[in-house]
Amino acid sequence: MLGKLGNVLIPVADLDQAIAFYGLPVKFRDGDRFAALDGGGVTVALAGPAEHVTDTAAPSYKVDDVARAVRELSARGGEVVRAPEEGPHETRAVLRDPSGNVFVLYAPL
Repeated sequence: MLGKLGNVLIPVADLDQAIAFYGLPVKFRDGDRFAALDGGGVTVALAGPAEHVTDTAAPSYKVDDVARAVRELSARGGEVVRAPEEGPHETRAVLRDPSGNVFVLYAPL
């Protein structure tokens, strides 16, 4: 039930510092909350403190219906870390796979 890999989400303390560090072209920025960088084939998504949904870097998968994907993955052994919630640009949820790896599901609003 995982959709297309949309980005790799990286929580950062300072968005400006992180953008300068990674040195990739900025595709989109929402103030100090979030920046999407062009990583070639995958977007590098930098999440400022207001948008920290994970404590570590995590793959983010774009799905059609976040609540449905959470139900299906939970039934297959996934653990819900953060239930579906509406963010400023998307509905998102955070899960842990049976091996303990954290990942994000999201659907644009």
